[in-house]
Amino acid sequence: MHINKLILKTNNVEKQKEFYSNVLGLELIKNNENYFEVQVGTSVLGFEYSEKFTPYHFAFNIPSHQEEGALKWLKARTKIISYLTQKIIWLSNFNAKAIYFYDADGNILELIARRKLKIESHKQFSSQSILNISEIAIATDDINSKIPILKELGLPLHSGDTNRFCSFGNDKGLFIIANNTIKKTWFPTKDKTHPSPFKIDFTNMKGERHLVEYKENILSHH
Repeated sequence: MHINKLILKTNNVEKQKEFYSNVLGLELIKNNENYFEVQVGTSVLGFEYSEKFTPYHFAFNIPSHQEEGALKWLKARTKIISYLTQKIIWLSNFNAKAIYFYDADGNILELIARRKLKIESHKQFSSQSILNISEIAIATDDINSKIPILKELGLPLHSGDTNRFCSFGNDKGLFIIANNTIKKTWFPTKDKTHPSPFKIDFTNMKGERHLVEYKENILSHH
């Protein structure tokens, strides 16, 4: 699964624009008063203004063994979220190492180095090293109600337990789904899991392109 474009909400467009374009150094490719987009490797990340806002959890893929370089690069730009004093965290379920941080809205982001992707780089890490948007998390009170549409979209179960926490897609792109009546906070923080709305344009493993929206706990296909 490749995430072509992900559109999230923000109640402060300028603050987020400053973070993504100046702090992270991502290329600003669309910009107006109520909306902007940045290039994230082969994906596009957009933020549109909304008075109502709840935080997100999402991730960017980086080369498979470049987490040390990514940590050095990121530490110079923003604060790292540690877990049990660790700044690089091993995720056994995903065969990956991840670095977590917040953006200007308090969204939880991660740079994730997935071993199975087998994408190597020996260049010094920079914003240009980011490969693509890797994950978007969905908080819902009923994971199983989302499974039929995910299967219709051609996305297999990747890992986890469909009652509590699981993922659909593949290592290149994933929907991470949490039952927020059971899993009430996001790892590695204690931040509450919110059913935050988003729009996503992705291509599944069969090469089929889909536009999906998550809103008011409903996942719909356009």
